[in-house]
Amino acid sequence: MSLVKINKKIPEFSVSTTAGQIQSKNLQGKNVVLYFYPKDNTSGCTQQGQDFRDKHTLFQKQQTIILGVSRDSLSSHEKFKEKQNFPFELISDQDEKLCTLFDVIKEKSMYGKKYLGIERSTFLIDEKGTLRQEWRKVKVKGHVDEVLATVKNL
Repeated sequence: MSLVKINKKIPEFSVSTTAGQIQSKNLQGKNVVLYFYPKDNTSGCTQQGQDFRDKHTLFQKQQTIILGVSRDSLSSHEKFKEKQNFPFELISDQDEKLCTLFDVIKEKSMYGKKYLGIERSTFLIDEKGTLRQEWRKVKVKGHVDEVLATVKNL
């Protein structure tokens, strides 16, 4: 069950990113797009990151920070970020604390085998730390444009 709810303040958290430690309380004053993706260097996750990268300046104009989250290591994130020229930070959530907080770990199936993995999801947090919108079971195509349109309407 998700510990975050629309129009409620998100609980405080502290995470490791490609730029060092970030605490949620230090993000206040800007909107935050927190997007969860399954794995670095996979086709859908790469495309999603590239889409956020390509619209990054438009998000910045809206006073919005983008943060990508997966369970990959910081080392993997640093290589992925550099290879794709991402202008935003990636969060390593190997202990799944953030994934649990946002309830994005779901049972998935690949080649008939069931496993627990990250369900592609995006969350929009406003400058006061309140969850304003969530997208679950995200399809990559067109998603970033939808998120940007929502940010513009905050």
